[in-house]
Order: sequence, then C-alpha cells, then structure tokens
Amino acid sequence: MTMKSLNELIDTYKDYPKKGIEFKDVLGIIQEPEVFKQLILKMSSSRIIKNAEAIISIDARGFIFGSAISFHASKPMVVARKPGKLPGELQEEKYSLEYGDNSLSIQKKSLKKFNSYAIVDDLLATGGTVNCVSKILNSNNKKVTGVSVVVELNDLGGRSNFNFPVQSVISI
Repeated sequence: MTMKSLNELIDTYKDYPKKGIEFKDVLGIIQEPEVFKQLILKMSSSRIIKNAEAIISIDARGFIFGSAISFHASKPMVVARKPGKLPGELQEEKYSLEYGDNSLSIQKKSLKKFNSYAIVDDLLATGGTVNCVSKILNSNNKKVTGVSVVVELNDLGGRSNFNFPVQSVISI
C-alpha cells in the first residue's frame, strides 16, 4: 500500500453536503481489499490502539474502519452514534461542523466497562466529532489514548484542538 494508491481511492465532491465544502469520500478504499487490509494493519499497529482497552468508532464511516481495527487488534468496540440510533440510557453531547450542528450518543453501560479508549474515524477535519466523543469520555473520567483516522485535512487544523495523540495515514 502506498500513499499514492490510497490517495487515488479518495474521491472529492465539491459543494457537498453544502456549498463551499469539499467532501472527501474514502469508500473507494474498502472496494480494494488488499489496500484496505494494509491500511487496517497499519492503523491497528499504532501505539494509540495498543494503549487503549477499547476502540470507540464514530458514526458512520468510522464504523467501517473501527470494526476492522477492533477485529485485527482483538479490542472491544463501542460506537458513538447520531441522534435516534441507539437504545438504552445514553450520554449525549452536541457538536458543530463546518456545515451544521449535530450530536453524538454513547450507551452509558458501554462506558462503564473500559477505562481507556482509542477514537477511530475516517477523516479529521475541524475535529468537531472527535472533540464531542472526547468530552463524553472525559466527563466519565475515561482516558483517550488518541485518535486514529484514515485522512486528515491539514488546513482545517483539527489536531490542534486535542491534548492527545493524532494518527492519520494520509494528510491532505
């Protein structure tokens, strides 16, 4: 797997989901099994993943990468979901993105099981969703070992919002 092969599999959609946004679509990666496998092996071997008791994946594309990393690293996975997608007693936090506001929820019972988490998502832009998950974890006295993403959009400065390590396979 080369950075070139990964970059070639990421499509850009201008003005999606709203005017002025350049949406980076990473789904082409999962259509290439060998590239996807090498990506997961690389992400799974990071200190961020190894130092965590569990992985927390962010709705929705984060689930794809988080579940594969969880499987390969033999770590349990917890999900952070958008509103109305999880049953049970929830911990919810609101966040803002460059194109709107939303919230994420995590089941409270899953937060009780583990003390340290690696956050996994497909892309890091402004850091709104990762910061949201981090706030939920911190409010429950849980440790964030770091965030692992496939793509980081450097110009948006998301990594500067965190006091934990950030691993990105591709920086654009």
